[in-house]
Amino acid sequence: MNARAPLLPKGPRRLAGGLKAGKLPAPLLAKLLARTEHKDHRVLTGPGVGRDAALISFGATTLIAKTDPVTFVTDLIGWYAVQVNANDIAVSGGDPKWLLATVLLPVGSTPKLAETIFEQVSKAAGNLDVELVGGHTEVTIGVPRPIVVGMMLGEAHADATLTAGGARPGDVLILTKGIAIEGTAILAREAAQRLRAAGVARTVINRAAKYLFDPGISVVREAKAARSVGGVTAMHDPTEGGLATALAELATASGYGVEVDVGAVLVLPETRAVCEALRADPWGLIASGALLIAAGPEWAEAVVGAVRAIGVHAAVIGRVTPKNRGLVLRRGGRRAPLPRFERDEVARLLEHG
Repeated sequence: MNARAPLLPKGPRRLAGGLKAGKLPAPLLAKLLARTEHKDHRVLTGPGVGRDAALISFGATTLIAKTDPVTFVTDLIGWYAVQVNANDIAVSGGDPKWLLATVLLPVGSTPKLAETIFEQVSKAAGNLDVELVGGHTEVTIGVPRPIVVGMMLGEAHADATLTAGGARPGDVLILTKGIAIEGTAILAREAAQRLRAAGVARTVINRAAKYLFDPGISVVREAKAARSVGGVTAMHDPTEGGLATALAELATASGYGVEVDVGAVLVLPETRAVCEALRADPWGLIASGALLIAAGPEWAEAVVGAVRAIGVHAAVIGRVTPKNRGLVLRRGGRRAPLPRFERDEVARLLEHG
């Protein structure tokens, strides 16, 4: 694989010992965030590892604020930016309402590219009843491909908000759809030639590319369905670093451990085919489209049933444990540590080809 040409233009070379493409390592991020001061008592939830959004009190209503960039893809980038930000509003217990978008275009971009991105943003926002209220656009020196940074605001009743830190020992962990949905679609769209060369059928690649819409990377509907029955203590939107990273983030945010049954985690056929062809691990592949839910054990059946009632797959995959139990995967009678990924598998593949 390393001998093949990279999929996307190379950026500045990474210095030896420097950071790699993808999220900052969690320990470094925690160190940086520890330096921030919190003076406004209305900030209920500020920045932290595993936290999906900020929660700011306005009395009976809580404002939910989120920002997330889209940097891995060029296709449908404006549509992506809306979905990933709306997801984090939804898993925080709120309804997505307002969007600001910063669009950075490479030098030499055509007006048509700008028009296409704005059409994608407008259509995706309209489908979610989200209003585009502002942002910024520019043609930027040194940017090899378009980048869209979304900033979304939502609102929730003060008693309805959730964070990834709400999970408690004994809670069950529920996963919707399957893992690596977004990563599968990205690789099918960006690496179709490589996949064909590796023997993956065109029909499989085409189905994988459509994962953006079916089963889809939005979790807004299932988050609302899960919240409607009660008993949910935490929700988290697995993104970069895949389900493995999302589980570690939820554990970090809550201060407890997790134990997950590998056999209960759904890996869709196209995901398996794409990952095997490119030697990628689906557990570390960007996973928007899946929703990780923690709920009291007595509520598990109701939550799973509510999600399935809207036509979305859901299953119990594990449980929250005391911190001293660690982060564990269970395969039959065997137990192993939860895998850790220094960065997302998509970032690794796109950087090195």
